[in-house]
Amino acid sequence: MQAAMITGVSRGLGEALAAELLARGWNVVGVGRKSGARLAGARYRFVELDLADVGKIDATLSAPLNDIRISHPASVVCINNAAVAGPVGVAGRLTAHAIAASFEINLAAPAAIANLFCRVFADGVEDRRIINVSSGAAQTVLPGSAMYCAAKAGLEMLTRALAAEQGAKGVRVIALRPGILDTDMQAFMRSQAEDVLPTAGLFKGFHERRQLVEPNVAAAKIVDKIVLARIEQGRTYSYADL
Repeated sequence: MQAAMITGVSRGLGEALAAELLARGWNVVGVGRKSGARLAGARYRFVELDLADVGKIDATLSAPLNDIRISHPASVVCINNAAVAGPVGVAGRLTAHAIAASFEINLAAPAAIANLFCRVFADGVEDRRIINVSSGAAQTVLPGSAMYCAAKAGLEMLTRALAAEQGAKGVRVIALRPGILDTDMQAFMRSQAEDVLPTAGLFKGFHERRQLVEPNVAAAKIVDKIVLARIEQGRTYSYADL
């Protein structure tokens, strides 16, 4: 038996990854405020959790992860996929509450889930992986998206630090920049006025030039090259690597 926990399964890449793994016979625990419409079946379990409430992560996810552990899976993977694009706007126009919520979901929640995963799967499973879904925004400055950029940069440093802690024989931890996907997040970014999001034109251009990749296409490649194949501890993978 192979098992995965995936956050942000309501739509987009998270839903596509869950559907792909279910189709390949994996057991999947989906986490989020709601589940994807096409996710169902005896091997699928949905856990409702607002990842902005980081303090509830241990209490909510300990039981599902322990259930996976006692089933003695041959491999187990945690995919920290959930993210929010907001708040958008240049410094001086944002609220402290919106800034905090962005970091809670985009950085604090993945850190807490990774911490719990390493605790539950300290040993006993040969192939243990954490995949932190990052973005090119981790290194590319996007004015109007400073909080998202900073959180993704932090997520990649978190990945490298966890990988260093785990070493060669522990949980394997990598980051993934999945490319420019045709998701609601992309639609949200290109819908913004340029006086709010100075880089809105960049996202409109991706759409106009048909550069967006369907989540299902990306998910199949991610499963083949990141979930199933050998991976390099601590590395940040890009769509070109898939």
